Amino acid sequence: MRDDFAGITDTDLQKLTQDEAGVPGVVAMLTDRDGVVYSGVAGERAVGSGVAMTADTVFAAFSTTKAVTGTAALQCVEEGLLDLDAPAARYLPEIGELQVLDGFDDDGEPVLRAPKRDITTRMLLLHTAGFGYPFFSEEYRRLADEHGWPSVITGTKKALTTPLLFDPGERWMYGSNIDWCGLVVEAVRGQRLGEVMREHIFEPLGMNDTAFTLTGDMRDRLAVVHQRADDGTLVPLPEMVLPQDPEVHMGGHGLYTTVPDYLKFLRMWLRDGEAPGGRVLAATTVAEAVRGGLDGQEVTGLRGVIPALSNDAEFFPGLPKNWSYTFMVNDEPAPTGRPVGALGWAGLANLFYWIDRENGIAGFWATQILPFADAASFGGYLDFETAVYRAL
Repeated sequence: MRDDFAGITDTDLQKLTQDEAGVPGVVAMLTDRDGVVYSGVAGERAVGSGVAMTADTVFAAFSTTKAVTGTAALQCVEEGLLDLDAPAARYLPEIGELQVLDGFDDDGEPVLRAPKRDITTRMLLLHTAGFGYPFFSEEYRRLADEHGWPSVITGTKKALTTPLLFDPGERWMYGSNIDWCGLVVEAVRGQRLGEVMREHIFEPLGMNDTAFTLTGDMRDRLAVVHQRADDGTLVPLPEMVLPQDPEVHMGGHGLYTTVPDYLKFLRMWLRDGEAPGGRVLAATTVAEAVRGGLDGQEVTGLRGVIPALSNDAEFFPGLPKNWSYTFMVNDEPAPTGRPVGALGWAGLANLFYWIDRENGIAGFWATQILPFADAASFGGYLDFETAVYRAL
């Protein structure tokens, strides 16, 4: 461990897991370009279980999956298999069949029309293709409640074939874009997404604890997802495990991982694409991928419309933020100390990470709590990031 991070201790993590309004368990780690420089673990894998959280605990990664899928797509571009600006329907015809939702008629039926332009894979990576999520979109929530549209956590193709909320390319909206991007990768590779990731990303990086399907050993180390009740207590949901043989490997949310494994992925971005088992991305690709790609658009806050799944959420309200392939990008310094150009994102069960290529550090904070933007976990993460920059 580096001496300059000696001021970061486990004390705050322990307090957070011992507070009734805190978190059941947390793993928080920091890496530089060479390896892990801080590792903090506290609490239990399931509240009241007596089973301690450990550094190798397995977490449902949820949307921290997205950057891995984006990496797989960029590899396809490098190999000449994928043109980001070609219609995605060239590789995946069914995405060209989707229509735009123009509201609902008097009988509550969706009013649909053809989109004004084709969806491209670049739009998918940038979240400008027109897709949303039911927990952030009143229209999608209505499709689910009134028309039986399945949740994306079912791992089905039907869950993805929602109509678009606006014409492709017209604005930024967070949604199932990267699930579709994963299907594009599968189409050009001729393999399932999990196989693509294992061969091209996980094996070069030595990520042996990351997959769409849990091995027996991974399941033995699995943290339980919890629901925050209205009174602030935490209710374990041991049955909440993503489908283990899904119809679709969901590139937007389907992976399971450990914090040390995910740090190997983050470290690759600090090292310009270099990995122990061979280069994952070319340095020129990394340089292009980390730049904001929204032209005249910006990342907006997320309004939670299903309280059990998400609160209203936004990183650094009031500060402009861009989107890259596929991370949020800070356009101004953040209150935590994160500099301009730093990258980051999160996962639904309150997992958070950031990548600071300027200072050569990256961190990951992992809990398993719903709804998203849980005050205790999100606040604890921001305190962790702030402590890192104070130590610097």
